[in-house]
Amino acid sequence: MYDEVLANRVRALLSAREIFSERKMFGGLCFMLGGNMACGIAGDDLMVRTGPARYEESLRQPHARPMDFTGRPMTGMVFVGPEGLDDEGLARWLAVGVNFAATLPPKAGAAAMRKTPGASRRR
Repeated sequence: MYDEVLANRVRALLSAREIFSERKMFGGLCFMLGGNMACGIAGDDLMVRTGPARYEESLRQPHARPMDFTGRPMTGMVFVGPEGLDDEGLARWLAVGVNFAATLPPKAGAAAMRKTPGASRRR
């Protein structure tokens, strides 16, 4: 289950920047770039893939906490609570996830993944 209003806000910001696709994962919705997760939504939290280098710095930001689905934190992934997702905060966190996902090689078959309606066709 995930917050559809937040999903629409994420779609609007991402569609202006990148080609991306959506995939249901982690009990929520994930946004993928080249087949690699950049961010997602679980409940009313934003999941952000920060990567290992920005993980500790990200945890020091207001409203961020370790992503811990299994009871153990997933290094390189954080949850950001709704309080940190005003328009400016959401854009900033999405940039973190998109920038990290852009450093990863595309996964095989990523081009065949369903594109989110309204997603940009730029590379």
